[in-house]
Amino acid sequence: MVVVFSCFAPPALSLSLSLSTDGLPLVPGGFVTPRPPFFHPLPASLCARRLVLGHEHMLLLDEAGTLFSWGSGRHGQLGHGDLEDRPEPQAVEALQGVALKEVAAGGWHSATVSEAGDLYLWGWNESGQLGLPSKAASESQGAARDTDGAGDRAQPQGPPGADFISIQAFPALLHLPRGAEALKAGCGSRHTAAVTRTGELYTWGWGQYGQLGHGDTASSDRPRRVNHFVERGLSVVDVTCGLWATFVQMNTEPSWYIFPKSKIAQDKTGLNICFKLSH
Repeated sequence: MVVVFSCFAPPALSLSLSLSTDGLPLVPGGFVTPRPPFFHPLPASLCARRLVLGHEHMLLLDEAGTLFSWGSGRHGQLGHGDLEDRPEPQAVEALQGVALKEVAAGGWHSATVSEAGDLYLWGWNESGQLGLPSKAASESQGAARDTDGAGDRAQPQGPPGADFISIQAFPALLHLPRGAEALKAGCGSRHTAAVTRTGELYTWGWGQYGQLGHGDTASSDRPRRVNHFVERGLSVVDVTCGLWATFVQMNTEPSWYIFPKSKIAQDKTGLNICFKLSH
């Protein structure tokens, strides 16, 4: 089963999903992108296990678990500690010696999961997508509390007056709530999702289109558990993020399960609508 939290935008979402499917965008001798030149060669010395594409950068995980990045670095998304571009793949030195098994590229941020279940993020944090203090996310959370008075909204990180972080150029270790260990990670344009080893889903970052799955449109600069699955006794096994959507794979049937905020079909709040699709 796959669950999708999103604004309904089929062309963009289907493209993002296809580029995250195992085997793509890797092809013999290189990789493909949705814009010309479509084919890009890779050095023969790189034994790629996984390659993912951001808006302006690429991340490659090799067979030994080493991470390489290249492309635009103006938002720190390459993880080399600076904002410089890299025309060719370069190993992320800050993660050398860490056995990595998963990698994800967002619009201008990046994530990786280690064999030990640690989650590292770096790049642009404009909406709190790195789980670090964000002014935009703090203002969004405050607006949500003012609107509905809910007491379970995520609170801004840090004490009053704490500095907000817009760019994190080195990989930063993010501790998930309850000591959870990460299994999978996904990055959207400005939001992030992580699946834990116990089958729970956490999301954070930009939430304007309901892509975080918390039943609201607030952004969050700290991971929040998606209780929709916990309340129904469902276990999450994988996650993939589109630009403004989150695709969640379950260990149950039906095969596809869409949970959007949509102009096509919505309830009175514009949230909590569920479409179930089978293969």
